[in-house]
Amino acid sequence: MAEKVLELEDLAVSFDTPQGEVEAVRGVDLCVEQGEILCVVGESGCGKTVMCRSVMHLLPPIARIRRGKITVCGQDITYATEKQMRTVRGSVMSMIFQDPLETLNPTIPVGKQIMEVICRHRKVSGEEAKARTLELLDMVGIENAAERFFLQPHFLSGGMRQRCVIAAALAADPKLLFADEATTALDVTVKSKILDLFLAIREKTGAATVFVTHDLGSVARIADRVAVMYAGKVVEIGTAEEIFYDPRHPYTWGLLSSLPALALETGKLSYIPGMPPDLLDPPPGDAFAARNPYALAIDYAQMPPMFRVSGTHYAATWLLDERAPKITPPIALRERSRKWIQR
Repeated sequence: MAEKVLELEDLAVSFDTPQGEVEAVRGVDLCVEQGEILCVVGESGCGKTVMCRSVMHLLPPIARIRRGKITVCGQDITYATEKQMRTVRGSVMSMIFQDPLETLNPTIPVGKQIMEVICRHRKVSGEEAKARTLELLDMVGIENAAERFFLQPHFLSGGMRQRCVIAAALAADPKLLFADEATTALDVTVKSKILDLFLAIREKTGAATVFVTHDLGSVARIADRVAVMYAGKVVEIGTAEEIFYDPRHPYTWGLLSSLPALALETGKLSYIPGMPPDLLDPPPGDAFAARNPYALAIDYAQMPPMFRVSGTHYAATWLLDERAPKITPPIALRERSRKWIQR
């Protein structure tokens, strides 16, 4: 059995606002194993980024971990101090953000920025740090690394800047990577190459990756497992094949039905009506009930537990209760998703 690199147990994170307490993450349980790519999907505001930032301890001052436990490589870091986290960030886990220009210093050559990460976490000479930097730049696909080592970020394309950020994230050989919308700002061709890079990194380093995205195409390409989040909770989790071919939560049905490629068959783009609930005052039952055309009376009163579909597949919907009526997904998701993935 592979080593568990990340374990979250009943993690809850809230924000203190003038209007009151906002529950951004509400009792998340999940784990990530060594070498695994877990993709986290869901609408904006569902808690994906907050969950990742809480693990990294990069939350803003108004946010706090209300309860739960965060374990990284066997170490409980739930309430670690900033001093303790400085020894963990970079060397044990790293985060790759959406916009590389927000990560890279515009005045310093990219090679020296990567060297700084290496020197901070490893006792090496300047020559050794530079050699390691060139090795990393080469590994992430930067051609003529020795020349581009001395270039400032604005001399590089968006894709090359993101590759440099990935190289910096890998500089101290972390076991866990968080990629937060790391391909969103890239064009289709560059995005494809960056996704291939994440697969190559997994093969070369064995690092686990939590990949946050809205793009289900990227998920289909790289995911081992998929976690679907809604209103601060994981509502379905399973292997990529289970989520795409055999989804069980109505919210997952809605996400898959909204794929633009599937609209080619009907000439009409589907969408999920309504808006996510206000987490200042979350509903007592299933947060998706108000938008769910298959909602049962119990959905409005009681939050569903995680029902077991298989050893790797779980979904939080009362439709999986043995007393619930049998509901067929709104479209033939299994066949249509298979056709879409194969394109």
